[in-house]
Amino acid sequence: MKKVLASLTLGASLALSGVNAQAADYQIDSQGQHAFINFKISHLGYSWLYGRFNDFSGTFSWDADQPQDSAVRVSIDPASVDTNHAERDKHLRSGDFLDVNTYPEAGFTSTRVEALDNGRLKVTGDLTLHGVTKEVVIDAALLGEGEDPWGGYRAGFEGTTKIRLADFGINAQLGPDAEAVTLILSVEGIRQ
Repeated sequence: MKKVLASLTLGASLALSGVNAQAADYQIDSQGQHAFINFKISHLGYSWLYGRFNDFSGTFSWDADQPQDSAVRVSIDPASVDTNHAERDKHLRSGDFLDVNTYPEAGFTSTRVEALDNGRLKVTGDLTLHGVTKEVVIDAALLGEGEDPWGGYRAGFEGTTKIRLADFGINAQLGPDAEAVTLILSVEGIRQ
């Protein structure tokens, strides 16, 4: 799944690609490590296993006055999965889970953005994972926007969504407490 997720979120809860002339275009700052696609899944019902995807890129457009005209597109490399345990990560890349040799790309493309109360956003879009594309909804929020110390302008968002592995054709026997994965997205973009 090389270069496609939500995000996750990832939202991720993620940033947005503009439809009207007032929306500004942003590059997600994954190179500067100011964006994250994290996940958590139950481990035997006793604890949480956390991980992330290290390699991803994307763009969004955003206009605070017209949030419904915003959009986001993220590409994720599923082979970059990282749970801080080399053997587990190797297993996650295998045919039992992500099968990265067969499905080297994952990603998210928004289809609509809805502004809710208290600065919250509902970002609906298509998530492609393990060769399957499904609609997901990311609960997102604008964290802030403004000038940075280097003469640029940034906007940051956070978001979460929950997906069922079986919906994406991943049928690993993990037990009922591990059927769903929560994606936790943190995205900071640099206006272009």
